[in-house]
Amino acid sequence: QLSVYTTTRSNIGAESNIDLVLNVEDFDIESKFERTVNVSVPKKTRNNGTLYAYIFLHHAGILPWHDGKQVHIVSPLTTYMVPKPEEINLLTGESATQQIEAEKQTNALDEPVSHWRSRLTLNVMVEDFVFDGSSLPADVHRYMKMVQLGKTVHYLPILFIDQLSNRVKDLMVINRSTTELPLTVSYDKISLGKLRFWIHMQDAVYSLQQFGFSEKDADEVKGIFVDTNLYFLALTFFVAAFHLLFDFLAFKNDISFWKKKRSMIGMSTKAVLWRCFSTVVIFLFLLDEQTSLLVLIPAGIGAVIELWKVKKALKMTIKWQGLRPKIQFGTYSDSEKKTEEYDTQAMKYLSYLLYPLCIGGAGYSLLNVKYKSWYSWLINSFVNG
Repeated sequence: QLSVYTTTRSNIGAESNIDLVLNVEDFDIESKFERTVNVSVPKKTRNNGTLYAYIFLHHAGILPWHDGKQVHIVSPLTTYMVPKPEEINLLTGESATQQIEAEKQTNALDEPVSHWRSRLTLNVMVEDFVFDGSSLPADVHRYMKMVQLGKTVHYLPILFIDQLSNRVKDLMVINRSTTELPLTVSYDKISLGKLRFWIHMQDAVYSLQQFGFSEKDADEVKGIFVDTNLYFLALTFFVAAFHLLFDFLAFKNDISFWKKKRSMIGMSTKAVLWRCFSTVVIFLFLLDEQTSLLVLIPAGIGAVIELWKVKKALKMTIKWQGLRPKIQFGTYSDSEKKTEEYDTQAMKYLSYLLYPLCIGGAGYSLLNVKYKSWYSWLINSFVNG
């Protein structure tokens, strides 16, 4: 049978200070299931502590710690993260009590607090396999438990917890007033190949966190493998490799083109300015949303290139007079002035549609969407524009 216990201790040797939250009698490793149970949250956990789940496979009618042929695995049901700032309606505001609570929350925003993992995904490896004793792969070996039955050594069922399914979107902040929280326990069988692949993926995600990647960065890597079909994932990697190559070539050709550019005849200066403004705004939006560095760094490089292109388009030169910079603009030829006239006319007609849409969209979002701050609303409105 399968038994799931919870405790605030990282190791248990007896029945004291543990709670049984799920017991599956006549457990069939071939049949998948999903059950939601309410877990009692101890005072220690509510005070920013940790809670562990102990999952046992053992003989029916025997307590797990009295069964010499039981297998078990431990998984924390809590993790520490900086809480996401609360979003409010900027127009309606809050009551005084809510404002005090918001201020307390703002002051503690940089302090990680205990979050509840609402999902626990279990697997048992069902595939028969034969390995030579001296060449058993280390990834499988650490999950195996051997027992002597007569003259033969057998391995007990390989129990595995899928940590890749623990996503940031499923986390809940544990409040001191919360005495019970829901936990969804799901089970499915797993093949040997997938087990080994999943073990290596979990090790890779753990390594990223050891190198300083945040929980959110690691979660995005998890999402690549959990939310995507493996065949589609292979295709995605193949396409992404070409996309990265084309991005590099586009940056290279863009820089090469503007490096040689000496005249703005037939080129829209205002389009260059708008593109620069848009790129910088999108970069600030990604910064405000605390987006992964995997996305933020390329966006930052793109913004720097656009700023450099503006300098070239406006023929700007910077001369230093001591510590004070002096900016000078170059002169335009008659042909370039003619281009500017058409450019100004085109932008004037475009503005008749552009400005009402942008202002209307900003007003609608202010009335109907919640934001962390006025700055967040402003940067979102600019990005939508």
